[in-house]
Amino acid sequence: MTHPPLTLYLAAPRGFCAGVDRAIKIVEMAIEKWGAPVYVRHEIVHNKFVVDGLRAKGAVFVEELEDCPNDRPVIFSAHGVPKAVPAEAEQRQMVYVDATCPLVSKVHIEAQRHAESGLQMIMIGHKGHPETIGTMGQLPEGEVLLVETVEDVAQIAVRDPDKLAYVTQTTLSVDDTRDIVAALQARFPLIVGPHKEDICYATTNRQEAVKEVAPKVDALLVVGAPNSSNSRRLVEVGAKAGCAYAQLVQRADQIDWRALEGIRSVGVTAGASAPELLVNEVIDAFRARYEVTVEMVETAVENVEFKVPRVLRVPA
Repeated sequence: MTHPPLTLYLAAPRGFCAGVDRAIKIVEMAIEKWGAPVYVRHEIVHNKFVVDGLRAKGAVFVEELEDCPNDRPVIFSAHGVPKAVPAEAEQRQMVYVDATCPLVSKVHIEAQRHAESGLQMIMIGHKGHPETIGTMGQLPEGEVLLVETVEDVAQIAVRDPDKLAYVTQTTLSVDDTRDIVAALQARFPLIVGPHKEDICYATTNRQEAVKEVAPKVDALLVVGAPNSSNSRRLVEVGAKAGCAYAQLVQRADQIDWRALEGIRSVGVTAGASAPELLVNEVIDAFRARYEVTVEMVETAVENVEFKVPRVLRVPA
């Protein structure tokens, strides 16, 4: 039986970013240095496959610091944590390693700097997302107001409309954020923005690659976890860029083959916390059903690397 032909357009960049790479390395090096178990507050990155792999090596994932014993190292996730968390770890004399992505830390420093200048902060982000909780937790209660949509901008009550600054979650849709920023600037003309956009290079690059792929394909598959903000944004960006069917899948076994009946071309990308292994798994699943031609669509080349904290680079 001959398989029908199919062109797979592989978006690049895709998958792991430098911050995710560094966070995973931090957990692995901590286990190597201090032995198992090493505790991790929250999922180190939003990907079940990655988390399960680290758990098998000796990482114990917990929701809060109170779930950790005092005598074992604890790692804070790549999404960042409120200031109260490291303060509590220090008070309990715990060994801790902060795996916060340096680009998220940059936003934390920005928020702190604006607050010291007497500005109230507005954060563009998703309520309940660990990164949003971490950034808002850098300042006292009420000092950071959250907006999720353009509509929210009209509703927020600020202390002084002339003394405001905004920051954004690093994993948002570039286009949606642009509209919210425009609404903020229209309502508060003196609002201060970041020196450089907060949305990280990896989020932007992955979205640009999807915009390039989407018009070429009948369907787009984004490999990533349902709780991964940047992965879900890729699905939205693909749909907005003209792809009739855009779907998030964690693994190849989640592909809805019936929805793909009769297609001739598929775009494949992966969120910043999805390993390339899972992308290859998806490609293999297509090869089992189609005569596949793979075409690379590359819109940027990434060579960013972040160092792991010094405590892990010196012997125990």
